[in-house]
This record gives sequence, C-alpha cells and structure tokens, in this order.
Amino acid sequence: MQIYIVGGAVRDELLGRPNADRDYVVVGATPEALLAQGFRPVGKDFPVFLHPQTQDEYALARTERKTGRGYHGFSFHAAPDVTLEEDLARRDLTINAMAKTTDGKLIDPFQGQRDLQAKVLRHVGPAFAEDPVRILRIARFAARFSDFSVAPETLALMRDMVASGEADHLVAERVWQELAKGLMESRPSRMFEVLRECGALARLLPEVDALFGVPQRADYHPEIDTGIHTMMVLDQSARRNFTLPVRFSALTHDLGKAETPADILPRHIGHEERSVRLTGRLCDRLRIPNECRDLALLMARYHGNIHRAADLKASTIVTLFESTDALRRPERFRQLLDACLCDYTGRLGWENRSYESPAYLLAALATVNAVDAGKIAMAFSDKAKIPERIHAARVRAVKQLLNEAGEQPEQQ
Repeated sequence: MQIYIVGGAVRDELLGRPNADRDYVVVGATPEALLAQGFRPVGKDFPVFLHPQTQDEYALARTERKTGRGYHGFSFHAAPDVTLEEDLARRDLTINAMAKTTDGKLIDPFQGQRDLQAKVLRHVGPAFAEDPVRILRIARFAARFSDFSVAPETLALMRDMVASGEADHLVAERVWQELAKGLMESRPSRMFEVLRECGALARLLPEVDALFGVPQRADYHPEIDTGIHTMMVLDQSARRNFTLPVRFSALTHDLGKAETPADILPRHIGHEERSVRLTGRLCDRLRIPNECRDLALLMARYHGNIHRAADLKASTIVTLFESTDALRRPERFRQLLDACLCDYTGRLGWENRSYESPAYLLAALATVNAVDAGKIAMAFSDKAKIPERIHAARVRAVKQLLNEAGEQPEQQ
C-alpha cells in the first residue's frame, strides 16, 4: 500500500499559497485494509475514508468511465491494481493532477508544474469533456488564479461541450455550488469572463449574459456597458472582502437593464421591477439559498433609493427601513448598504470615491430605533391605528434629525 498527497495541496505548495486541506490517494489497498486500520468510510459514490486521527480524506485510487449525460453519468472502478497515474489521469487540470510521496518526491505525469510556471489552465486529457462540471471548475480557478490564462485547446473543448448540450445537463445544486465558490474568489469577474468565452454563461445564467452589450446611462463611460459595470461591481465586492450574499447581490442588482426598451436607452427607467423579476427567476431556477436570494431581491428593488438617500423625504426613508425590515434585521440592512457601496464604486475612476449614503441612512436608522414603539402602542386603544402612529412618530424623528443636521429644509 502506497500513500500520496494529491491535488490542491501539491499545487498550492508549489505556488507558495496556504492550503489547509490535504487529500490523499491510496494505491494498492482495499476498503477492508483501511477499515482494519481504523479509517472511517464517508464516500457514497466511491471509496473515501477519514483518517482516524487527522480526519484527512484518503481515497482509493480509481478510474472513471462515462455511462451517461451529466455529472452523475459515471461509473467508478477502485481496486488495488489501479495505478497512481491512472488516478491522476481522470482529474480536470494538469495543475491539479500532481502528487507527492510522503517523503516529498513530486510525481507529475502531465506536466502540471510546467503549466503552473507558465500560468496556464490546461485540461489533462480528452476525458475532461465527459464532465460538464469541469466547465464551471475551470472558470472558478480562473477567478482564483486571475493571472492564469485558459489554454486555447481547453477553451475549444469547453466550447464543444457547450455546443453539444453537455452543459445543459448540469443540475441546479451543482451549478450554485461552483458559482458560490467562484464568487468568493479574489477576482470573481474572471469566472464569468471564461463562462462567456466558451458560451456557457448564456446557457447557465442567461440573465447575466444578456447584460453585455446593453448601454449604461448616458453620463457614464460609453465603453463600459452594463455587463462590464456589473463585473466591476462584483470585483469591488471581492476587493472589500464582503460576504457571499453581498457578492451575489452585486452580480444580480441590474438584471432588469437587459430588458430596457430600446427606444429609451441609455436611460433605464423602471429597471428595478424588471431586476426583481429576473433575479427571482434566476434564484428559483438555481435554488439559491434564502440568505442570498433575499438580499439580492432587496438590492434589485432599493439600490436606486439608497443611492439617492440624501434627497429622500423623511417619510420615504422610514418607508425604506420598514420595507427592508431594517429595524428587525439591521445586519442584513448593513449588507444591503455594502452591496450599494460596491455598485457606487464599480465605475471607472470611482473606486475610492466617498459614498455618503451608508452613514446617512445608519444615522437615520439609529434615530428610528430610538422611537419607543411600545409606549406608543400602549397609548392607543384602537389597535388598527397603532402601526400608522408608530410610522408617524418615526417620520417625525427622522425629520427632526435631518433638520438639525441641516441636510434638508423642514418637510411637510
């Protein structure tokens, strides 16, 4: 029995990058042999075991054979006679198909180290085309290693996979799993750039693909269309190390601009409602988790008002807080402001520009929170009028704050 460190741990060590995960391949062993040593089985589709002390994953060397369409259309063969090279050959990229012995010797049958040095994402072999998830993985790795290019032959293979319909068999859960990982990389726009280059973006996320070529507003840079702006907003969310819901909201905030009537372009009047509808459709199709879905829908509907916060009436500000549930969900409201910051700074030359809306609205929210809703409720016997009275008290409080700050004149 021989044990090898494989995959990302080897790649990242060669790159000098941290990697807490260490995966192992075991050659020349059986499940019974590992169980006898105290390993715990966890693999559903093929033999994977957890080490009894470290809890690292140890997988028996295996080969794969395509049996049908999509991610699940495979059969696996794991046996003592499967070699390390055969196991590495089934992997996606050359940079992920390297191994090291326990004493540090590098085993690199597919020239992964060479591609690391050349900064190239290259598929290992023709079996790459059998698994459509690998299209998403290539795109995700492009977002992580943003200075790497995709090998021309690999990009051509990805295009063939899309054209043949292989990508259409990706299940929603797996698409979201890879998408979420890519959104959390250092330059997520690269993921969408690669997906668009191979044609997969139009199949998997047509709402996002449709943004490219759509003009932005008239006073913006003409060379920056709505798709490019969206990618700039997304990269702002990564630059600021914001959460996954914020990054997803950055991606979807302007989807409605793709359906702006041609006769009013480059204006986008009423795009918020269209953005809400298209974001909801995308979330339903990919079964997006509620935390991401809810924030994305709020961002699509309200980011325009948040940008204009200094011009809003006190009553509109209070309605914004109530509509976004900011009083009960202040952390989510702060995430909404984070997403709006990314939208504001996701423009050429605006990356470090001051954005006043968050501080302005958070001051107003603190004032609204100081209103004693319980005391107001106790003062009225007619329960039907209580919400109206509480709302009015909140408006008065915000109006007083704005007047004292000199931000706007006395409002009626």
